[in-house]
Amino acid sequence: MDNVDGKVAFITGGASGIGLGLAKVLVKAGAKVVMADVRQDHLDEAGEWFAGNGQKDSVLGLRLDVTDRTAYADAAEQSLRTFGKMHILVNNAGMGISGSVKQARFDDWDWGLGVMIGGVINGITTFLPHLLAHGEGGHIVNTSSMAAVIPVKNFSIYGTAKMAMIGLSECLRADLAEDNIGASAFCPGPVQSNIRESGQTRPEKYRRNSGLAVQEQQLAARSNSPLWMDPVECGERILRGIRRNDLYIFTHPEFKDGTAEHFAAMLAAFPDEPINTERANAIRYLLSNPIFKEELAKKR
Repeated sequence: MDNVDGKVAFITGGASGIGLGLAKVLVKAGAKVVMADVRQDHLDEAGEWFAGNGQKDSVLGLRLDVTDRTAYADAAEQSLRTFGKMHILVNNAGMGISGSVKQARFDDWDWGLGVMIGGVINGITTFLPHLLAHGEGGHIVNTSSMAAVIPVKNFSIYGTAKMAMIGLSECLRADLAEDNIGASAFCPGPVQSNIRESGQTRPEKYRRNSGLAVQEQQLAARSNSPLWMDPVECGERILRGIRRNDLYIFTHPEFKDGTAEHFAAMLAAFPDEPINTERANAIRYLLSNPIFKEELAKKR
């Protein structure tokens, strides 16, 4: 997918923050974009921005709760009727759910994982048949986080979901390579976004047994730092990753040393003993995956 001119992208959480930044970058590169978002005010603001820049016909805004499979199917049909074939799926919808696992309740886990894992599954299951059917290849981006690589205290729900996005993207890469469909795990550091407003989108059914109400209020009061990355710059990095078919898309070099420490700690935990050659030969297919050698070869 080195050329996105004339291609179509579907972005969840697409009307603000990272999603909107990517939408702007893709439209500038010649793509059509469906911005799916749970907040109508964000859709309205984004639509006005594109209209004001003479790009109204390049975008379609759709209100969507990614946990609603019927609504997702309807959104897909409307997208295909409007723009035709879909080529890029960006599973970006999420929230900034935080708080100690000691305080989290079922409503918190169900809401967080329902959006950040269930919503991604709904997107893939809904759109993958279309990507396979037209035979023109495509790309799937799953928004993870640096918190998936370097865990942050009091982010158990968020971290669980974002770690899943890395594993899912790796599995998709292996499963879909023969169909010319790429997959990337997008792992951003801090970005100028509306993630602090996540509590506004929590459904009423997930408020009754929540243990994290205080944390949501605290997050809502937090302001964005001017040092955090601009969403358009973030979008440019995602587009570059799509064009290069990068398995991992990172944004902030400041996290590199911590990431190396993470994986060094894992390697150091392996038993310091000789390899059982007979056992290794019996499970050879489990001991490595070619996607990693291919990714390393690209970087060389």
